[in-house]
Amino acid sequence: MLFEDRLGSEPLRIDILVIDGFSLLSLASTMEPLRAANRVSGRELYRWRLLGLGGRQATSSSGVPLTLQESFQPSDLGEVLIVVSAFEHERNGAAALPLLRAVARQKRIPIGGVEAGSWILARAGLLDRYRATTHWEDVEDFALAYPNVEVVRDRYVIDRDRFTTGGASPAFDLMLELIRSQHGPGLALDVSSIFIYDESHPGADPQPMVSTGRLDRAEPRLTASIRLMEERIDAPSSIAELARRAGMTARGLQKLFRRHLDTSPGAYYLNLRLAAARRMLELAGRPVLEAAAQTGFTSSSAFARAFRRRYGISPGRVKAR
Repeated sequence: MLFEDRLGSEPLRIDILVIDGFSLLSLASTMEPLRAANRVSGRELYRWRLLGLGGRQATSSSGVPLTLQESFQPSDLGEVLIVVSAFEHERNGAAALPLLRAVARQKRIPIGGVEAGSWILARAGLLDRYRATTHWEDVEDFALAYPNVEVVRDRYVIDRDRFTTGGASPAFDLMLELIRSQHGPGLALDVSSIFIYDESHPGADPQPMVSTGRLDRAEPRLTASIRLMEERIDAPSSIAELARRAGMTARGLQKLFRRHLDTSPGAYYLNLRLAAARRMLELAGRPVLEAAAQTGFTSSSAFARAFRRRYGISPGRVKAR
């Protein structure tokens, strides 16, 4: 198994399939912990190649071209394959599907997906009857699209010979777990320290919609309220209920949001719901009425007014773009 003690002195050979539209941060989070492990240990523990689909170059989501080392060939792979993808994965990753199926038939090696790499693996049928995750923005659509996959909201998932992550930071956590399981917690801690990465998260931690950072420690009641809002996007709780569950008065919650976020809890909650609706329209192509209902709006006209105030455009025009 991949995530267990590594025996022998040979480096683990990892192939990384980079799909056009990939996130630079997700790719770096996959590779850089391996480089740091080699540096800190003074040995070549990991060796990796960057592979492409039919060429030697891929372009990142931010427009940066990346030179790749080899073209992806199922017959010429190392011990592990990782697919890194982000935007427009349906179009950009289509050519990978038959190749990935061939790998699964011929090689029997661990295969992983970073961010939208999970979607590509699922489309190829490589995640059927496996637990898996993807970026938190797409978890619900991923579950609807692939009912044979046990989709969870975890930061990363390791299930037998498959592993998937939710994005850049979870990919970093996954690679730390690989290093920890193969070479011990001391090396994983040293690698984490090189990047001044203070909080390594276990895979089962959920992916939040909002990364609250230092607020978790500075004001846990505020963080708890935000998490409750995230859980009730489709059926919003009242501010009084949020305050009660945070163990304070509604007035106290108002002051807390104003002090730390310079807004009211009601306005913050509304913006969370509108942002979720916009993702449904832009990324998933949901109908306007469906996006409104799934973000807690009982009136389509109220949804349209709130959306236009927030984004300066109607929800219908966002969906049409």
